Order: sequence, then structure tokens, then C-alpha cells
Amino acid sequence: MSVFDLGADHEQVVFAQDPASGLRAIIAVHSTALGPALGGTRFHPYASTADALADVLALSRGMSYKAALAGLDLGGGKAVIIGDPHTDKSEPLLRAYGRQVQALGGRYYTACDVGTFSEDMDLIARECAFVTGRTVAHGGAGDSSVLTAYGVFQGMRAAATVAWGGPSLEGRTVGVAGVGKVGHHLVRHLVEDGAQVVVTDVHAPSLERVRDEHPSVRVVGSTEELVASALDVYAPCALGGALTDEVVETLSARIVCGAANNQLAHPGVEKALAERGILYAPDYCVNAGGLIQVADELEGFSFERAQQRAAGILDTTLAVFEFAASDGVPPAIAADRLAERRMREVGRLRGMWLPGR
Repeated sequence: MSVFDLGADHEQVVFAQDPASGLRAIIAVHSTALGPALGGTRFHPYASTADALADVLALSRGMSYKAALAGLDLGGGKAVIIGDPHTDKSEPLLRAYGRQVQALGGRYYTACDVGTFSEDMDLIARECAFVTGRTVAHGGAGDSSVLTAYGVFQGMRAAATVAWGGPSLEGRTVGVAGVGKVGHHLVRHLVEDGAQVVVTDVHAPSLERVRDEHPSVRVVGSTEELVASALDVYAPCALGGALTDEVVETLSARIVCGAANNQLAHPGVEKALAERGILYAPDYCVNAGGLIQVADELEGFSFERAQQRAAGILDTTLAVFEFAASDGVPPAIAADRLAERRMREVGRLRGMWLPGR
């Protein structure tokens, strides 16, 4: 299969490199029908270029749907830098990457993702005008994981309303897989709401931070152990593909609602969830808070305004569930249909955003 076949539904895929700094990156622009593409930069030690390409194509596609469903006038894009952020990240590499983003002329705005932080965005911005998620000191929104977690919590409250008749998670057992950037903020919301929280993470310092901040939280040794636990809600908050056939078969949870992107391991998992009576809150619907936060920078950042917009994820999630019930389809398919309808009806007739047009 050729690269063109793999990215057949994408407007543009750029392979970027800078041998002097070691930069190897892929930038994928899925759609600019609603406006310039916005999406984070993931810095990850992919096993192969093929794995990196598959990830960036899936992530950028998800960003188009996320922006559309969130009501933003933005398209979807994403970038991946191939390497270990702990050992390969450097100022020369990030600035070289910034020049590659700048060369796209504003068709793609970058932000933080797994392996990148607001301080990295400040370095990228020294070479590039199309950067969001910058530090507060530089007029940016800072850590976008704050409102990502807040939005996931709102989506979870919407799911609780459908499943149990009310938005409270008090007394419910919520399992959080991954307590890094987003997960540890989500844990705080859940604890404050009275939930019983169980967590796991492969990164020991992340677990220690949660233990220190929330002594009532229970820690288990693996995602497999967490999935097999007695849960009311399962929240995947690490990397994608978390919802496999095996996980769905094992889960006791009534709700799945988490921050991870591309949670469904393959098409058909959404139907398996529905068949087992598990209410799935579509990932790109509930985790849009971070996108809303960094998008707010484009009009001069206000945390209060961004948080108010992110609070709307509760109503958006309820609308997805209502549409799913009326159309007789799983929520994941309902979310896709709603996002596609907005891209189709509101999207520019020319179908592609160009600088200065």
C-alpha cells in the first residue's frame, strides 16, 4: 500500500527532517474545511516510521472531528516527532521543527501533546508564528491538560446522567489508566466529587504524585488488573487503542469515558461495547477541552472563557447520546455523524483553507 493510499482522506502529509539536529517528524493536515488545522505535536520513540505515520494520520483525522464537534472554526492536524523526548529533545531540534511548521504558512497550528510541554512550544515559537499552548509568561494558555481533564469530567457527568439518572460520581468506583498530564487532574475532579478512584500507570513518579496528593486513591499494578477490577467507570487516559476486544469482554464498568485519543482498537469495538451494555463516551467528544483551551489563544487567552466553553462538553456529550438513541447507533457512530454534518454544512465551499484567503 502506498503512502497516498494510507493518507487518502488527508489534504497534506509532510515528512520533515533536519540531520544536524536529528529531527525526524511527520506533519499531517487532515482537513481545513472549517479553518486552519490545529493539533498537538507528539514526541514519541516509535518502533518504525510506519507506526509513526499510522499514528499521525489517525490523530489528525480525530482532530478534525474533535474541532467540528466542539463547534470550533478549525480543522484537524497533528504532528509526530520520532524519538525519545527524554534523550533526543533539544533546542536545535525543536527550533528546526518550528521552521518546518512555519513553512506551511499557517495551514497548521501546533500545540502540546504526549512528550511535549508549553516550554517546548516557546522554543518552537522562536522560529514559528503558528504555535499555541505556550506558557503563561509568553501570553499563552499554559498546560492544556487542565481543561482536557475538566472536559473529560464533564463528559463523565453526562454519561452518569444517562446511566444512573444524575451527574454525580459520588460513591462510584472509577478506574483511571494513566495518571500523567491529564489523568492526575482528572483524579482530582473525581475525588472532589466523592468517587472511589483506582489508578495505574507505567510511570512510577506519576503514581507517587497521585499518592501524595490523594491518599484515598488505590493503586494497582497494571492496566490488566485495573480492567479486571470491579468498576463503575473506566477512564483510559494513556495512549490509543486501549479498548480491544479482550478489554471489552473483561470490563465490568457501565461507562467508558477517558482522555486518550483513538481508544477504539479497531472498527467494530464500539458495537461490542453497546452489545455488552457499556455506555461509551466518544474520546474526541469528551477530551476536546485541551483543544478548546489552546484555540482560545488565537483570540487572546482567557482561562475563564475557555473553561466556560469546555463546560459545554457536558451538553455536547448528552447530544451525542440522544442522537445515538434516536438513530439506533452506538455513540461513536453518532459523534462521527454529527461532526461530519457540521464539516459538510458549515465547511468552506472551496473545501480547503489557504493563508490569506
